[in-house]
Amino acid sequence: MRRRSLIVLCCLAVLTALPGLAQAAKLKVAFALLGTINDQGWNHAHYVGIEDLKRQLGDKIEVSYTENVQAADAERVFRQYAQDGYDIIFGTTFEHMDPMLQVAKDFPNTAFEHCSGYKLAPNMGNYMARIEQGEYLVGYMAGLMGYNNVGTVATNPIPEPIRGINGFTHGLLRGLKESGAKFNPDSVNTVVWLKSWRDPIGETTMSEALVQRGCTLIRQMADTPDASLAACAKNVPAIGYGADAAQFGAKCVLVSTIWNWGKFYVELVQAKLDGKWKAEELYWGFEKDALKLSPYGDKVPAPIRQKVDAELDLMKKGTDNSFLGPMVAQDGKVMIPEGARASVKELYTMRWLLKGVNGKLPE
Repeated sequence: MRRRSLIVLCCLAVLTALPGLAQAAKLKVAFALLGTINDQGWNHAHYVGIEDLKRQLGDKIEVSYTENVQAADAERVFRQYAQDGYDIIFGTTFEHMDPMLQVAKDFPNTAFEHCSGYKLAPNMGNYMARIEQGEYLVGYMAGLMGYNNVGTVATNPIPEPIRGINGFTHGLLRGLKESGAKFNPDSVNTVVWLKSWRDPIGETTMSEALVQRGCTLIRQMADTPDASLAACAKNVPAIGYGADAAQFGAKCVLVSTIWNWGKFYVELVQAKLDGKWKAEELYWGFEKDALKLSPYGDKVPAPIRQKVDAELDLMKKGTDNSFLGPMVAQDGKVMIPEGARASVKELYTMRWLLKGVNGKLPE
């Protein structure tokens, strides 16, 4: 009996080792989200990316996510995922950078990816979409339509929103020049600062105040569509940000810029599956389909759509004019000379506002 049992055990061991008979362990993937998946903005866009990842690689991976991970709690969340054996962990907001870096040092065999930051480690990369390309395009569209008094509800005065404001204003000025509309080159885009990523009440109040000040188009930059919704309620058109604001009730929106995080998630997780993942800086734009424009609203004329789409096609082919000089700061200093383009370092560290912006950077 003992010999027969030994034979059975040996046979089972051989069968288990045969390819296809033993189910391979799935790659474990985790995400920490700053807010909730239904915030109708930044976190919703990341959730759409997670769902894209699951649709494309779902049979090979196990996915988990945690909502409302603020900076104070981020290290605990990342550490718990690492201790639970997750193979690749994503932090999805700037505030996750330092907590993730701290945890990455303690788990050298785990891959970490951080969104919108700039720090790297041997096992921690970062990724970001060139949303300023989209900002430039929608600004160009607004200028072509003759909007010479835009109001922008900005978020936090860090380089990401700053370069978005400058890209939008650069496109707006170009469009206004091409349209032949009259405008004040020192004040085409009035910017107010929310000093938050998400504050629906503040977004609404600021949007209404900008309309009251005479702004004829509202630029949403926060993580909810409330600035756009407030504009619509005042019969003023708006431009959405991060997700298609029209899908969330802002029917006056002319167009929205949209994050397409799924492109990053599929490629990075596939690299991990293939054993080819490495810590690096990824900064993708339309050429990698890392962002999109929503469908245009009915009020955007066909000839203007065609002009914007032509510029979009250039970006898809690798020609990015969103920060093509000359670009002059509010104080008159030439920041990007004629014919030159901003470097990635200049974009990532931007702390100046373009001439044409009405408003200052908060202290």
